[in-house]
Amino acid sequence: MDTVKRRRRGFSATQIIVLGFVLVILAGAILLHLPISSAAGEQTPFLSCLFTSVSATCVTGLVVLDTATHWSIFGQAVILFLIQIGGLGFMTMAVLISMMIRRRISPRECLVLANAYNLTSFEGIVPLIRRILLGTAIIEGAGAFLLSIRFIPLFGIGEGIWKSVFHAVSAFCNAGFDLMGSFSGKFSSVAFFAEDALVSGTLMLLIMLGGIGFVVWDDLIALIRKRRRLSVYTALVLSVSGFLWIFGAVAVALCEWNNPATLGGLSTGGKILASLFQSVTMRTAGFNTVDLTACGALTQTVFLFLMFVGGASGSTAGGVKVATIGIFFAALKDLALGKKNVTVFRRSVPFAELTRALTLICVQFSITVIAAAVLIGCGADVMPALFEAFSASGTVGLSLSLTPTLSVLSRITVMLLMYFGRVGILTVTAALYDQTRGTDCEMRYADAHFMIG
Repeated sequence: MDTVKRRRRGFSATQIIVLGFVLVILAGAILLHLPISSAAGEQTPFLSCLFTSVSATCVTGLVVLDTATHWSIFGQAVILFLIQIGGLGFMTMAVLISMMIRRRISPRECLVLANAYNLTSFEGIVPLIRRILLGTAIIEGAGAFLLSIRFIPLFGIGEGIWKSVFHAVSAFCNAGFDLMGSFSGKFSSVAFFAEDALVSGTLMLLIMLGGIGFVVWDDLIALIRKRRRLSVYTALVLSVSGFLWIFGAVAVALCEWNNPATLGGLSTGGKILASLFQSVTMRTAGFNTVDLTACGALTQTVFLFLMFVGGASGSTAGGVKVATIGIFFAALKDLALGKKNVTVFRRSVPFAELTRALTLICVQFSITVIAAAVLIGCGADVMPALFEAFSASGTVGLSLSLTPTLSVLSRITVMLLMYFGRVGILTVTAALYDQTRGTDCEMRYADAHFMIG
């Protein structure tokens, strides 16, 4: 009887999100497997296509094949489409199509959208999606225009516009895919533009706007237009994000200032720009303007932390999210001082949200370390394996040159990390739990007391 009821009820919102991403990934892999998708006009091994599709849909940027030299224009267009779907969410794209054909958005679709953006209510979700789509088009269009100022003189009108659009979408969606392999060398990312303020500055701005989250956008617009106070969540996201951007830039500058293989050969202005760029891009964007393999161990450790944190909830970024880490450190401070409640900006953090934040940090860290151990077992060195694992689970897309050399088992491990990182480990868990639970009731047992510390 319970099984029949569940079948009639259909898939839950979390299950639709989890399965939807899988279907998009498989469709992308099939398209990339077609001969027309490769520059050579030959079929690409399916595992490589699947890896690329996962990386693009999960807006990560880890690649086993150089995007510019291996894929044709059609293949690059498929990758770009997957990036846009992954950045905005497949349900948002479905709503866009519904709006174009003037189809009414059902309450069930609103519920799925609310789950996708981690909202507690779907009230006003459709107007929010409209603002998200309009804002995305404006920001990506402006970014492409600014990049074209530099790219059109370098590559010509046609190629320059294509590269401008591709990099604007990739940066805003925090994907990290680039088309510079045929210009500055395979897997070179945007290192050629390390001291170019226009290109680096535009990419950083796009990454920041994509990484703070659509809900924060809405709050900031309401602040400007309606003089409405910022929510505690938005204040926390902006303050933690600002701190991490500055902290990362200062750490990179201090550690790499005189390193001839990274910042040492740049001008003073170039060093400051490159330091800030690495700090911004490490928060799930996936571009780089310096050789990461040449960075010192301390710098790479800072990068691991930044990749683990990521961006904001409901954004194009991955990681455990800045609000989560903000609540974590607030809990450390308040509990260490003996306070009974955890507070952020004079507001109490509900126990359920505190528990969820701590659970997410513990689970994601554990899974990432276990995955790194698998990579090490497959022959990778410790730091490159840790870097690859944290980059994949945080959907960052940066690597210490390990990705192209991954074995089959290592590729599967990294693909799973990218998928969990984009969809959310707790979302996947909830989707599985929805399928197996028979009742919504939860038994409450008597308390037991333990010796802690």
